[in-house]
Amino acid sequence: MSVSYRSDAAEAPAWPDIPVMPALADGWAIERMSALDLQAVAEIEARAYSHPWTRGNFENSIKAGHMGLTLRDPSGTLVAYAVLMPVVDEMHLLNITVEPRRQRQGLGRLMLAVVLATSHTHHLHTVLLEVRPSNTGALALYLEAGFVEIGRRKGYYPAFGKAREDALVLRRAWPGGEGAA
Repeated sequence: MSVSYRSDAAEAPAWPDIPVMPALADGWAIERMSALDLQAVAEIEARAYSHPWTRGNFENSIKAGHMGLTLRDPSGTLVAYAVLMPVVDEMHLLNITVEPRRQRQGLGRLMLAVVLATSHTHHLHTVLLEVRPSNTGALALYLEAGFVEIGRRKGYYPAFGKAREDALVLRRAWPGGEGAA
């Protein structure tokens, strides 16, 4: 069963100008990532990427005070996660991943909506991220969500068959503060 928060353009709700926490279907849960989640997170990460974060990378990130979020399906299975790093007046999205067998069900869109709403809840009205230009699915989702390219980091990512792959730096900002509705 998939979440009702679909990614197909015909069924997907429009991205709000000011992020709001999306409603979850019955039985689905968003939780803070804990040490108990690290093994499942690392296993999903290894299945999802050619150059994955390690379990230690996730552990160090959580210990450093970064915000980890997990999405669990009605059976309690961890199916997606994100790692966020608040920096002064903005949020950096360090990692967002959906279990490969659960991709193309709207879960990436749901997690991105949760990331944006979490940032807004923490009074951080800008989200920054890096993405591989070759990750066309993620790039399309980010652009649909209102992110704009603000730069390029040359040779940022490790890659097969060539030295390194660039990263596109994307940003989404929205009105905040006292006058925000």
